[in-house]
Amino acid sequence: MKPLKILQIVPSISLVYGGPSQMVQGLSAALVRQSGNVPCQVTIITTDSNGDVDEAPLNVPLGQPMAQDGYDVIHFRCAPFRRYKFSISLLNWLWANAYHYDMAHIHALFSPVSTAAATICRWRHLPYIMRPLGTLDPADLNKKKQLKRLYAGCLERPNLAKARAIHFTSELEAKVSERFGVSTPEMIVPLGVALPKLPERTSAQSAIREKFKIPAERPIVLFMSRIDPKKGFDLLLPALEKLHQRNQPFHFLLCGANPQDRAYENSIRQQIESSAWASWATLSGFVSGELKAQILSAADVFVLPSYYENFGIAVAEAMAAKIPVVISDQVHIWPAIEADNAGWVVPTEVEALTAALAEALAADAVRSQRGENAQRCAQENYSWDAIAQRMATVYQQLLTPTQ
Repeated sequence: MKPLKILQIVPSISLVYGGPSQMVQGLSAALVRQSGNVPCQVTIITTDSNGDVDEAPLNVPLGQPMAQDGYDVIHFRCAPFRRYKFSISLLNWLWANAYHYDMAHIHALFSPVSTAAATICRWRHLPYIMRPLGTLDPADLNKKKQLKRLYAGCLERPNLAKARAIHFTSELEAKVSERFGVSTPEMIVPLGVALPKLPERTSAQSAIREKFKIPAERPIVLFMSRIDPKKGFDLLLPALEKLHQRNQPFHFLLCGANPQDRAYENSIRQQIESSAWASWATLSGFVSGELKAQILSAADVFVLPSYYENFGIAVAEAMAAKIPVVISDQVHIWPAIEADNAGWVVPTEVEALTAALAEALAADAVRSQRGENAQRCAQENYSWDAIAQRMATVYQQLLTPTQ
């Protein structure tokens, strides 16, 4: 069978942007190795953006394919409008090469390069799918509401209307998402996780506790995601304050940054550093590689009380690492976590979050059992190989003419 030629289009695959970058690379690798009935060849086109304000661009060759895990990546100079990850050279390449591909999978709405790429796909008659990344959630649309309504009406609505499908990663994301009056079919395929090989837990805990000066009697509460207002810091920091006031032992490990909003990142750091429990916290910044693997192996509880999260790939990563999770019911994979008893699901309220964290921290046996459940849930629901086979089948179905 002739392989499908799939083009993945994403504003950046720098790890500083978190889950979406990891998703596109993980999906691409799984698509080319999946052993289903729909073989795929995959190319990612993206920019060299590596943070919007104070980071140098990725140090990568530009405009030429680089082989990686069975697929190709082509980076293009992020210019002009570096903050918005725009690239004229990427769009010129797409215009000239669209006819080589069977399907484009476009990741991100309200991102100028993705919007323009979808428009080019329409004009060049390349079938395409759009993945919103949570940007159609009403809570997200309320940010810069008038500007987004204008942007959507003029640019995104025509792109959504002509897409072969809108890719949602959960039933809840599909249910709440605004469609701007279009009737484009939806496809619901979750994201996957691909963890590095984790070190043995006892040695990892010893290394992390030594590195960050964490006493042995304090369970490690891990936050590993982008530092953003939607992540619920106005819930989490007061909850940790209450736990400290009750003398409930914990150590909060904050692993994350925000290259798009350093002011907010710094405000969270200042709140923690000036708090009464500052000595019970470590702010590591963005982590990756061996250090990330050690932290995932060492953590006792993962927390993410987001106000809206279309999937929550950081949650799935933690689950795969056998960490029980404490999340809000606005993280859209919560039904699977609740069904498998893989952690604690709470409303976006300080008291409920405090109670769940207190329960998790106080009960070692319960925490251990829910960690086991979490890993099993992640393996059954978020394996890249199974997801890639589903995705390849969907690609084929969307390209097959209806009778």
